[in-house]
Amino acid sequence: MFNLLSSTYFVDVLTPYVKWFTIGIVALLVYTGIVLFLSNKKIFGKYAKISLISFAFYALAVGITLLILEIVKHYNSGYLEENWVSKDIIPFVFIPTLITLSVALIGGIAIFVTLKRNREKSKTITFIIGGLFLISLIVTLVLIFIYYSKNIVGDGYYTDESSKFSSPALYVFAVLLIIVALLCAFVFARKDKNQFDTHCISTAGICVALSFALSYVKLWEMPQGGSVTLVSMLPIMIFSYVYGMKKGLLVGFIYGLLQAVQDPYIVHPAQFLLDYPLAFALTGFAGILSYTKLFKNLPQLRFAISAIIGGTFRFIAHVLAGTFAFGAYSLESGLSPFVYSLAYNSYVFVDVALILVVAFSIFSSKAFNKEVERLNPNAYN
Repeated sequence: MFNLLSSTYFVDVLTPYVKWFTIGIVALLVYTGIVLFLSNKKIFGKYAKISLISFAFYALAVGITLLILEIVKHYNSGYLEENWVSKDIIPFVFIPTLITLSVALIGGIAIFVTLKRNREKSKTITFIIGGLFLISLIVTLVLIFIYYSKNIVGDGYYTDESSKFSSPALYVFAVLLIIVALLCAFVFARKDKNQFDTHCISTAGICVALSFALSYVKLWEMPQGGSVTLVSMLPIMIFSYVYGMKKGLLVGFIYGLLQAVQDPYIVHPAQFLLDYPLAFALTGFAGILSYTKLFKNLPQLRFAISAIIGGTFRFIAHVLAGTFAFGAYSLESGLSPFVYSLAYNSYVFVDVALILVVAFSIFSSKAFNKEVERLNPNAYN
């Protein structure tokens, strides 16, 4: 019998209310903004700033609340047993992923505070935190590999011969995508000499909070992971466009770790990378044109091209993970794992299409484009 007091099920009841309440808030803010823009442009800028900050705090509160409830649900012993998931997922996947995410978030706060108080020490602190994050990530991948070896290998489902599960292919394509991302960042963002400053870090935090809260506003949810949301990746894409691809890749990577804690479908370390931190990091390609002169007078088109590139790379990461890790899901359809993965993950482009519609109105605002130019003059040069 359903129990409203049970956190295990309470998140399923609460999420639809949060979705429609959030949609209502967004609609009200947008409507009010349009009215003010048409009637009194002098106060529109102040309204937009206050609205964004207020919604960011709301998003943070909602995100933390739902994340806690999601954790309680997904790692409850009854839920794990019902979904044939080993309890080993807690010590070998959940805890190390959470620790890695915590290192990134706490590290960001530490860098922010250091920049405020003693800028000279910020490089040292950044180097230390970067090292800790890298070590934590490596340990996480090793533990996920142990989980994979103990619980997935020979399970008769994921690694069954008919599913065409391929561990080598997962590793190879994960490494290739990382190399492509780093090379593109080096080539297209070589003019980006700016370090993270306090404003950039605080903006990154706001964008992650907004994206995370909007990720709970699911317009429809896919049966084996993934969903079409209310433009949840738009804040991170805009951050990437404003501050450049290199910073966008990093912020997207951290957001991907948050997604791994929120909605875990993890069976292999390379699949973990492809489906979570790497897939969302690749949305940082939304900043690929920030340091070029291409379409500098058409910001709507400039962002649209960048967002499509970012969405396509995310799609590729999901397709590769689906093809070589989740081929078992394709058996009932009669399709090959690759074709099934292509069709299944095409929902990403619906997400991108919604983002483009909303982004068009945002980038049509002269005030917004002036703010982008102020924050990053190179974005229009």
